[in-house]
Amino acid sequence: MSNDNNNTKDLRENNIEMIRNRKPRMAICYDFDKTLSPNDMQTFTLIPSFEIDAESFWAESDKLAEENLMETNLAWMYQLLNYSKFKRKSIRKEYFREIGKDVSLYKGVEEWFDRMDKYAEKQGIILEHYIISSGLREIIEGSRIADKFKRIYASSYYYTPDGVAEWPAQAVNYTNKTQFIFRIAKGIFEEYDDSVNDSMPDSKLYIPYENIVYIGDSATDIPCMRLVKSKGGYSIGVYDPEKNMRKKVYQLFNDGRINYYAPADYTSRSELTQYVKQIIDTVAAKEKMKTDQMILNIDASLYNSIRSMEQMYERTKEQATKKMKKDMESTLSEMKDFLPGNID
Repeated sequence: MSNDNNNTKDLRENNIEMIRNRKPRMAICYDFDKTLSPNDMQTFTLIPSFEIDAESFWAESDKLAEENLMETNLAWMYQLLNYSKFKRKSIRKEYFREIGKDVSLYKGVEEWFDRMDKYAEKQGIILEHYIISSGLREIIEGSRIADKFKRIYASSYYYTPDGVAEWPAQAVNYTNKTQFIFRIAKGIFEEYDDSVNDSMPDSKLYIPYENIVYIGDSATDIPCMRLVKSKGGYSIGVYDPEKNMRKKVYQLFNDGRINYYAPADYTSRSELTQYVKQIIDTVAAKEKMKTDQMILNIDASLYNSIRSMEQMYERTKEQATKKMKKDMESTLSEMKDFLPGNID
């Protein structure tokens, strides 16, 4: 066997080893309010901190949106800035993050991420967590679980150089939430990067769509739930364990928006934990199949190359010189020797 053939054999073995050692990724994307936290951060945390009546605030905000054909999230963010000026109380990023420390969380949430990461790791999966929320990013960044997320996609303000909120920079609503699913899948994370709209083959995705889980609680999550489920991923609807109001999840399930529904209980023995573990197991099994198929494809692709070269040789050999024929026949012979099994 020639040195070239030895090198080809080494390359084949190295490729197989690389494929066997690959670490597939998986993502869990979460809404925040009523999904990880039992409360709405604006209504129960932010607005009361300004000593504003929540009911009056939302009525005024909705009226502002309606009269000016304004997106509702932009309206409340703008309205809050007006209140801060009226009360001569500047809104600073640090202020929001301080509020975030007091945001309540459902039972088991703080331990959930590390527990799921360890379980996924045992199955050979790298698990990443993402927030996709209409709430305020700066408050979520101040929460006790902020460091568990690879990215936090949420509404946010533009700040002056001295850190005072001046204008809404990002308003996330139920329709534009879906863009972040595409960003996560493609690994194009920055909100300003328009290349997320470029076509990308499945083989190049940062995280395959079928390896994405979306967890949410309400109708505002439907576009993301539908997108993830339609692309082979998994959507889960959650509801408050104490209130036990299941109307939304029943409807979402009946409408085919979600794969599962469960109480928002993130403890180790909860239904939600069992469902997510099942999903991780399924993803791991599918990725094992992909690994085996990728390895099989090495020899199958070589066989295809041999057949293509033979067809080309048959079409051109009458015009080829003796040296060209000899070189081609030698190359084909070496390729066949390298390929396991008899193909003649």
